[in-house]
Amino acid sequence: MFTFTDPDNRTTVVEFIFAGLSDSHQLKVCLFVLFLVIYNLTLIENAALITIISYDANLYTPMYIFLRQLSFIDICYSSSVTIKMLIDFLAKEKSISIAGCALQMLTYAGFGGTECFLLAAMSYDRYVAICHPLTYMQIINKRALRIMILYSYLGGFINGFLQTGFSFFHLDFCGSPQHIHHFYCDVIALIELSCGDTKLNEIILFSFVGFIELSSVFVILVSYMCIIIAVVKIRSSTGRKKAFSTCASHLTVVSIFYGTIIFMYLRPSSTYSPDQDKIIAVFYTIIIPFLNPIIYSLRNKEVKNSARKALHFAVTHCSF
Repeated sequence: MFTFTDPDNRTTVVEFIFAGLSDSHQLKVCLFVLFLVIYNLTLIENAALITIISYDANLYTPMYIFLRQLSFIDICYSSSVTIKMLIDFLAKEKSISIAGCALQMLTYAGFGGTECFLLAAMSYDRYVAICHPLTYMQIINKRALRIMILYSYLGGFINGFLQTGFSFFHLDFCGSPQHIHHFYCDVIALIELSCGDTKLNEIILFSFVGFIELSSVFVILVSYMCIIIAVVKIRSSTGRKKAFSTCASHLTVVSIFYGTIIFMYLRPSSTYSPDQDKIIAVFYTIIIPFLNPIIYSLRNKEVKNSARKALHFAVTHCSF
């Protein structure tokens, strides 16, 4: 790790060193292979879902356009952390520059916040589809769809810029060595690393992450409360099952994603544990983007039928 000394004889950090997930060479090799496989499958699954939705006219509906955006976000979100982590498994020194650390924080916080807002928008879409089916296309029209997607990205990256800005322009990183007890530039790990007053950063972190989480969860809870009330009123058991099945995949993804994020960022600071946080972070940055397309595909007949058609077309036209 390199440092320089400013005119006030204060050593300023220009590079961080990650603690990583393990110091054992054998375990690092095993983890590298495991996460490389998971990351490649994540790219393949999400890219396949994007391709299927983009080229099948039957899937050009708001629900699948949201799902296509979710797959794109999962690719970017996972890549912002996983690529550097895989490189560090094979590197002698797991270092990252200040600029690289800031870019990593901006991308994962930006896409992570975007995913929160997008999942909330998807729950509202399901509410309108079930509770107002006759006016669904009028309410979730092209303009409304674009606005919800745009505001999801806007809200996510405002969070990303604020977290990154307050981390690198307000926190003081001084002294040597500066080891981040994590495998990527997480805002909590940087707050713990700071040698100055971190109260403002903790307030900003809690306020903005809390706002994103609570506002998104509020929209989701209200949407699903209305859905449950509407479904209970359906007399046909077949109709109730069909209504619930359209929400099951989204509800599963929401429960897993929000559960881990809330546990990670909205706990009292006294309960933070670097080793525990790294395990949780692996789950929501690497495992969840891998699971999302599987969850949506396994319970979705339209996606599975489109995938079969695409596979049949590819086999037919590529065979000699």
